[in-house]
Amino acid sequence: MSAKWGLTPFFLAFLAGAATVLAYSPFDLLPIGIFAFAVLVHLWVRADSPRAAFLLGFWFGFGLFGSGVSWVYVSLHQFGGMPAPLAVAATLGFCAVLALYPALAGWVQARVAASNFVRATLVIPASWMLMEWLRGWFLTGFPWLALGYASAGWPYAGFAPVLGVYGASLAIAAVAGLAWCVVRGVGRSAALAALLLVSATGEALRHIAWTTPSGTVGASLLQGNIPQQMKFSPELYARTLDTYARLAGESRTPLIILPETAVPRLLDQVEPEYLRRLDDIARRNRGDLLLGAPERTAPRVYFNSVVSLGTSPGQIYRKVHLVPFGEFVPPGFGWVMRTLSIPLSDFSRGEASQRPLALARARIAVNICYEDAYAEDIARQLPEADLLVNVSNVAWFGDSLAPAQHLQVARLRALETGRAYLTATNTGITAAIDRDGRVIARLPQFAEGRLDVAAPRYAGATPYVRYGDLGALGACALLLAIALVLTRRTPSG
Repeated sequence: MSAKWGLTPFFLAFLAGAATVLAYSPFDLLPIGIFAFAVLVHLWVRADSPRAAFLLGFWFGFGLFGSGVSWVYVSLHQFGGMPAPLAVAATLGFCAVLALYPALAGWVQARVAASNFVRATLVIPASWMLMEWLRGWFLTGFPWLALGYASAGWPYAGFAPVLGVYGASLAIAAVAGLAWCVVRGVGRSAALAALLLVSATGEALRHIAWTTPSGTVGASLLQGNIPQQMKFSPELYARTLDTYARLAGESRTPLIILPETAVPRLLDQVEPEYLRRLDDIARRNRGDLLLGAPERTAPRVYFNSVVSLGTSPGQIYRKVHLVPFGEFVPPGFGWVMRTLSIPLSDFSRGEASQRPLALARARIAVNICYEDAYAEDIARQLPEADLLVNVSNVAWFGDSLAPAQHLQVARLRALETGRAYLTATNTGITAAIDRDGRVIARLPQFAEGRLDVAAPRYAGATPYVRYGDLGALGACALLLAIALVLTRRTPSG
């Protein structure tokens, strides 16, 4: 990349990253995301050094995350009480850290000697996917906005049951590289053929039924629409309890699901009469009720939990993946918490190997809030579980992109596991998703309501459930091996 370009390539990378957000929900414009990634491919191919490629990747990532997870500011400032300047600095710093992963992808691909065709179609997609995978677990991980999430509703979603969301990322990145080759005339015929093959393969995989139906269970998902700024107010406590008891009482289904922290008080502080009231409702329906509530098991030992009431023996799920600064304080960051007013922010982690809950004649794999971003953790409860249930309180992020993005994450988990997915939230988006990632019913956001569905139950295991991310990592290794073979045969340039 010559000096005459100045800052132009970095600005283009930033714009391309910001435009990539349009590929995700609520926009769902994947072609724009493919075009934006192809711009990054073009810039990386033209970069004259690994350092330049690193910086281009950084600015692309900063545009992507700066636009896509700006809702962190809403949580910190509007609901967390952090002063606006500090919240802005914290959000920008968080986005800059996330941008290091695309930057590393740029540096890695630039270190590989390859022809433009091989770089665009093999090396860049593999490098990108590897860094997404690393971002998903390193330092507890933040798997949000993996490129594969944008595949929901598009042909490349077919790769999710086989290779998971990272396999879908690999396919989309490869398609962007192939599209760049077609436009630039770099191995045009081969690139066009490969592009059509990848797309056709994804579409064909979408029509494979990896799991088999095993009945249905009637379920009611409750959305109380309790304003976040008032949720933990003592003055609103009685109204909150009455809202959920009323919504539950109107249900006639054997499974009733309340959101995360539907009861905004420690479970042992909730009036026993109220819990008996919910238990009676579940028993009247000859079923069970799932209640999100913080739980204290010993002095200063708290869990973000979901407990069951009703005809089945009482069961508990305790959240494993906690949100840094929202649910636990990372070592050395106590000073950050002193700038926030977030209640219940010092939880303990639940056991990693929790069994599905046996409720309402279903075997339910429960997860809480953004735990569903960790695909392998969800798959760990399968194939024993025949239904996935998420409870969330996404009200922390207001009227931002976060709720729609969270629903898109749920769609990929349904695809990967071949299971229906029910998500009950405080203010939305409460929805039911079938195994093909299709939203079959939902409630409007920021409205009180009850969503009644006949939730399909499925048995069996997709390839992703059996092998997890090993499939995507194997595909990535295969691309790099092919790149190595082709590079030895073809001079770079």
